Amino acid sequence: MRIATWNVNSIRQRLPHLTRWLEESKPDIVCLQELKCQEDTFPKLEIEALGYNCAMLGQKTFNGVAILSRLPLEDVRRGLPGDDSDEQARYIEAVVSTPTGVVRIASIYLPNGNPVGTEKFPYKLAFMDRLIRHARELLALEESLILAGDYNIIPTDLDAKQPELWTQDALAQPESRARFQTLKNWGFIDAIRSCAPDTPLYTFWDYQAGAWQKNNGIRIDHLLLSPEASAKLEKAGIDKEVRSWEKPSDHVPSWVELSL
Repeated sequence: MRIATWNVNSIRQRLPHLTRWLEESKPDIVCLQELKCQEDTFPKLEIEALGYNCAMLGQKTFNGVAILSRLPLEDVRRGLPGDDSDEQARYIEAVVSTPTGVVRIASIYLPNGNPVGTEKFPYKLAFMDRLIRHARELLALEESLILAGDYNIIPTDLDAKQPELWTQDALAQPESRARFQTLKNWGFIDAIRSCAPDTPLYTFWDYQAGAWQKNNGIRIDHLLLSPEASAKLEKAGIDKEVRSWEKPSDHVPSWVELSL
């Protein structure tokens, strides 16, 4: 089973890219972020025509997350628990049943957190604290669990072509990295890094300053696997070539294959 994550940076603008990639890559489950639309403008019919069930949480102009699946989606949960006042559409979770048991998937769009000196950075950290608490509760279910999405975190200097450019950025602050590490300490593995521990790999290239042409990228899109999921991990990868398509998202899909 191939499970992927992709920040599409506006699903309406990037729909031709999404449908092309779905037809070429044929993932079984896809987590999408930054939809930038509400449910009434989500391209459900176009996606269902390709054989996918859809669950989404939308927000006008900003944010938005979705899960697409070739198998039925069950127990859909919209919104990250822990703060009823948080109206940002950044988390959706669902269960898929397979012959070897259930798989629980979460599509996550973590806050960017910039500028660091504003209220945006504490919001990012508080969101991560909520995610950690919820993830611990989900781990107790002892299911194959994948927390996939745009984490807006550069875990280590290996995950940036020029790490010195990011020292003041929320994506690489010690507090952000520490919380990412906390998730791993609770038993999750970073699937991409697990399969390529020493290779510089990126999932995002800015639109500015020729970042793509210079391969000046960062890795901020991650798939974290619970122990039950990591035991089934066969391989993982990044579809870098999607960034070279005309008018692309600034992110590319990342994926894992599990023996399910």
